[in-house]
Amino acid sequence: MHERRWQGRSWSREDRGYVLLKVDTVEDDAWMSQPEAARRLGVTLIRVGMLLANRRLIPAENPAGQAGVTIASVQAEETWRANAKKWAKLARLLKDTINWF
Repeated sequence: MHERRWQGRSWSREDRGYVLLKVDTVEDDAWMSQPEAARRLGVTLIRVGMLLANRRLIPAENPAGQAGVTIASVQAEETWRANAKKWAKLARLLKDTINWF
């Protein structure tokens, strides 16, 4: 199992314990792994989890059953981050952190 992590592959939803979470299956060209989304957004993987929990990113799985997010939701988040004022980013971070707990 650790070998898969070191090779940078995403684990399947079943391996990660997401069996009960119902998400849409999207084609590979509309899917992105969570680590890749974190790199693209310039945030930590924990922050991606927070964005998912607060419905800022849309969870999805690819045809192979790997957990990830939709590329469209990552693009929407990138657009919001590029256009939002600093106070709006801070307010959203505070709200998301409170909702996380």
